[in-house]
Amino acid sequence: MARYPNISDHGLIGDLQTAALVSTDGCVDWFCVPRFDSPSVFGALLDADNGGFFQIRPDRDDYVTRQLYLPDTCILITRFMTPDGVGEVTDFMPIAGDRPTSHHRLVRLIRVVRGTMRFVLDLKPRFNYGRTPHKLELTDEGAVFHTDDLDLTVHAMGQRGTSPADLGTEFEQMGEDLRGYRTLNEGESAGMVLESNGGRPRRLPAGSLQQLSDETAAYWRNWLRRSTYTGRWREMVTRSAMTLKLMTYAPSGALVAAPTAGLPEQVGGERNWDYRYTWIRDASFSVYALLGLGYVEEAAAFGVWVRDRLIEAEADGGTHPLKIMYRVDGSSDLVEETLDHWEGWRGSKPVRIGNGAADQLQLDIYGEAMDAMSHADAQGLQVAHTGWTAVVRMIDWLCEHWDQPEEGIWETRGGRKDFTYGRFQCWVALDRAVRLAEHRGKPADIARWRTERDRIYRQIMERGWKPDRRAFVQHYDDPEVLDSSLLLMPLMGFVSPFDPMWLDTLDAMDKKLVSDSLVYRYDPNASPDGLRGSEGTFSLCTFWYVDALARSGRLEEASLVFQKMHTYANHLGLYSEEIGLTGDQLGNFPQAFSHLSLINAAINLDYQLDHGPGNLEPLLARARRMPARGIRGR
Repeated sequence: MARYPNISDHGLIGDLQTAALVSTDGCVDWFCVPRFDSPSVFGALLDADNGGFFQIRPDRDDYVTRQLYLPDTCILITRFMTPDGVGEVTDFMPIAGDRPTSHHRLVRLIRVVRGTMRFVLDLKPRFNYGRTPHKLELTDEGAVFHTDDLDLTVHAMGQRGTSPADLGTEFEQMGEDLRGYRTLNEGESAGMVLESNGGRPRRLPAGSLQQLSDETAAYWRNWLRRSTYTGRWREMVTRSAMTLKLMTYAPSGALVAAPTAGLPEQVGGERNWDYRYTWIRDASFSVYALLGLGYVEEAAAFGVWVRDRLIEAEADGGTHPLKIMYRVDGSSDLVEETLDHWEGWRGSKPVRIGNGAADQLQLDIYGEAMDAMSHADAQGLQVAHTGWTAVVRMIDWLCEHWDQPEEGIWETRGGRKDFTYGRFQCWVALDRAVRLAEHRGKPADIARWRTERDRIYRQIMERGWKPDRRAFVQHYDDPEVLDSSLLLMPLMGFVSPFDPMWLDTLDAMDKKLVSDSLVYRYDPNASPDGLRGSEGTFSLCTFWYVDALARSGRLEEASLVFQKMHTYANHLGLYSEEIGLTGDQLGNFPQAFSHLSLINAAINLDYQLDHGPGNLEPLLARARRMPARGIRGR
């Protein structure tokens, strides 16, 4: 086992309340319980010695591994091939439901499909990021790892009353950890369930584990059947959709940016953040992706979640209508701290939990939220009275506060600036609010909203456009720095994709931010962001680039860039946040932003290829006419 496997050498499993990463060596090296944002029990991904892990592998070193998902599911199969046999470890988490629970099950099944194989199991939990000690209780039925706050129970497969020796299993206690051995022949299988707060260990009949597998597979296949996508890239799109679903906290409908924390944007660097929270921005963009695939119910759940945050902010007398991020339950205690006792993935320190950017001012979130609301309204998801009242308060606040420096979409820590993207998104917020109020006959100060919208437009054209640079720039005070977030300008209707000002901007980005089709966010050397080191290209921005190229008439180039991006996915079709110089994946993994932007790019590129470059209004109109499927009352 590599001390630190590549970030990309992992698959994701989950139960819609938390998730785990499983490496190609059969090692669960990241698992937080009971929620995505809870402390880890397995964290070897960030500290090989002190993080904890749960590995099942052949008891030899000369093996080759392959990993795949059971088709159209999130059930992960890791295959081990040796000269003496072929074995498989199947990992999945049964769906936990839409009510918060502390009971979560991770099922691990092993079987031999050819020859014979001796497996070794190492189970070494490290509770609370390795800060809380535990005690191991070993019984004939399984084992329990005890702490004051959380227990982990191992339920073993087999008939009741049988001992491990009866089943051919050898267990040995190593301090407070557990090691086991099991030899299987062709056609034989074994398994166990690791359950949080699972009580006393008990024997599980083989049929019960197979039933759990069948029920989990049926859930995912039934969910996929609701998709309306029939385009060219079904395999990539469906895997991205399932990955987004895996990162959704079912009790609230909130989408986490990633299930991991602390994975670096540069190996050995300090750009290591905790992404296990819900960003208004990321989740808003996900609405477009979900609606584009026909998942109206999931989009509606997020709309309810945002409405609740707006109402809470009003009740609490908050200074801003929305924070930029929240925990999955809607709370906002995200105090940032460092885990100084952890060395970080391949020495990338500091390892941070919490997020100090939570209290930043990022004005773009209002545009993204209102654009999501506009798309939802087009699908028949109208805002109710309470929600509209909260929207009016938010837009009225924005009329007063849009013209001020902020930290911006990239959450820079180098001070507030007049970011062009933030102003452009304020224009989006006011534009969508005006359209919604007029279309639905909602009460609002529409004249004021329209006036402020037009003021923003004129300001961007006067201060965000630099004639000498012949481009829209990152912020008003620097005439040179480009920013790929502005790729959304034509996508969201601020400029025509054929406007000469936009085409000049796109050309400038081609020369400065694009490297062999991959796109950087910006140049941190030209625009210091308060952090040391560099970063890779952003997959999100590359998918935005695909869309911008297509809409601007460069369809062949857009198709090639999109196809190239497929080669940077890992073996399962998963993407992290960034791509390094040698094609390695960097940053938290998998990344919701990357997958939702892939879906959006695929939907839009399909339409452009079928109908020619331009806007997507006919596509959106067709989507509005399609009957919503799988909707339950709310």
